[in-house]
Amino acid sequence: MTRRPRRNHTSAFKSKVALAAVRGEQTLSELGQQYDVHANQIKQWRDQLLEGASDVFEKESKAPDPTPTIDVKTLHAKIGELTLENDFLSGALSKAGLLSAKK
Repeated sequence: MTRRPRRNHTSAFKSKVALAAVRGEQTLSELGQQYDVHANQIKQWRDQLLEGASDVFEKESKAPDPTPTIDVKTLHAKIGELTLENDFLSGALSKAGLLSAKK
C-alpha cells in the first residue's frame, strides 16, 4: 500500500467542507467520501470554524489601515539621490557630446 502525497487544501475548500459539516445534512464519513478527506480532518475544520465564528461579529475591526504609513524623510532622501544621479549623468552626456544631439 503506497501513501498518498501530502495535500494542501485552500482555505476556501476548508470552509466549504466545514460549512457542510456544520449544516449536518450528511455524516462526517459521507462528507469524507464526497470531498476525499478523512472524517477526523473535517471535524477539526468544523471545530476551527465554530471557534472562530465569534471573531466575525466583533465590533472592533482589526482590519489593516488602508493607507500605508509614509516615511517622508526616506522619500526626500531618495528624491535627492535620484536628482544627484540625473545631474551627474546629464553632465557626463553633455561632456561626451550626446546630450546636445538629443535636444
